[in-house]
Amino acid sequence: MKTFLKLLFLLVLATLYAQAELTQDEIERSIVKIFTVSKNPNYLEPWNSTTSQSSGSGSIIAGNRILTNAHVVANQTFLEVKKYGDTKRYQAKVLKVSHETDLALLEVEEQKFFEGTKPLDFGTLPNIQDRVTVYGYPMGGNTISVSRGIVSRIEHNQYAHSGENFLAIQIDAAINPGNSGGPAISDGKIVGVVMQQLLLSQNIGYMVPIGIVEHFLKDIGDGTYDGFPKLGIYIKNLENETLRSYHHLDDNRSGVLLIKILHGSPFEGVLFPEDIITAINGERIENDGTVAFRENQYTSFKYLVDNLQVDDNVTLDILREGKEMRIHTQMKKTEQQMRFDKLEYDQMPNYFIYGGYVFTPLTKNLLQSSRLPLLDIRYHAERFPTKEKQEIVLLLKVLASGLNRGDHDMMMWEIVKVNGQSFKDFKEFYHLVENFQGDILILEDQDGAHIAIDRKEALAVQDTILERYSIKSSVSDRLLTK
Repeated sequence: MKTFLKLLFLLVLATLYAQAELTQDEIERSIVKIFTVSKNPNYLEPWNSTTSQSSGSGSIIAGNRILTNAHVVANQTFLEVKKYGDTKRYQAKVLKVSHETDLALLEVEEQKFFEGTKPLDFGTLPNIQDRVTVYGYPMGGNTISVSRGIVSRIEHNQYAHSGENFLAIQIDAAINPGNSGGPAISDGKIVGVVMQQLLLSQNIGYMVPIGIVEHFLKDIGDGTYDGFPKLGIYIKNLENETLRSYHHLDDNRSGVLLIKILHGSPFEGVLFPEDIITAINGERIENDGTVAFRENQYTSFKYLVDNLQVDDNVTLDILREGKEMRIHTQMKKTEQQMRFDKLEYDQMPNYFIYGGYVFTPLTKNLLQSSRLPLLDIRYHAERFPTKEKQEIVLLLKVLASGLNRGDHDMMMWEIVKVNGQSFKDFKEFYHLVENFQGDILILEDQDGAHIAIDRKEALAVQDTILERYSIKSSVSDRLLTK
């Protein structure tokens, strides 16, 4: 038995060694060009969409899978891939996707695609000033491109695709459209996935670190993507000496002050406002809200939570009214969005038309589509949902007819009540309107202003309005099936 285990161990070592010694040609043959046809929703006319074509890059990893960016395949309707040294395109499909961390896995059913390729292995998080090589198919040509750069910074940054903050690697290698999804290689192994460049800058690009990639792959190991645990808290740093004195913090203590626990947070009923979080899983939190992830290198304390999987246990050291406490809880999956302005991908907008009045929930996609200032709505979008209010519903626009004369110019109008009754989300709003059996439907905003809709007339002109504006359905499929 021992001999067998020893042989198995030597075989594993030999495999790892062979993987580390991939030649330049072998690495290049594992780099993939991705061709994407996408359906682009129109959030200002939620029943409409357009199509577009784009391309990106990816790499072959273990299990005959292709690793790339989520934004390369977002809203895709048809995917093809082509490997280096081959002219044939093979049809592919999305296996799993993480829009929050801009990662996706693709698969190709035709196994011939993988002939002559070797999967790339994963390395470790590089150090500052390490050299990396970026592979991909950027704009400007059809063949593979190789560029080299140096790791210049590692810290939490905003991922453009999702707007969320995760650890990111900054490099000075040339990154251009089309490079997205390609691997950054160091010592023959993937250390990051190229995701974005900083506009109006020279050679400042960002990669998804290998640790985030491995978290994603571990998460989907059971066939389900749970995502990263959400803190769901609103905090304030404790760098101000007066504030520290007010909370009785001496020079030996540091942490962050808890201001608010959001609805859906795993810390509901565990933490309370005015608690001071001093450590997570024994790792000290500094007064500026950072933690040391390496010697002399700091990033957001969120890093400690990002390393956890959903359902993992976590230990918090806190100060509550001056008393030290240690709290244990579980990082439960959070269904509730932490803010109203969520981004959507891979689905058409949610909408509902009633007598020419078009209703939709507020999303970040909608705000990005509109050129109007919409200061009140943009302010509300950044607020936090509650148990009673989980979506903001808008009157998006009015499709003109005799029924809604006088309201034709109304748009982006927030609705808070239906005949005096509040509602939790868009689906509940829809049911309130659909199930209304009275004569006049009253929709009200937060200031008490309202519009009135004659129910019988609205139902009578519904089909005429849909035909007039070439709309297939008065209700989005999502609203009927969700």
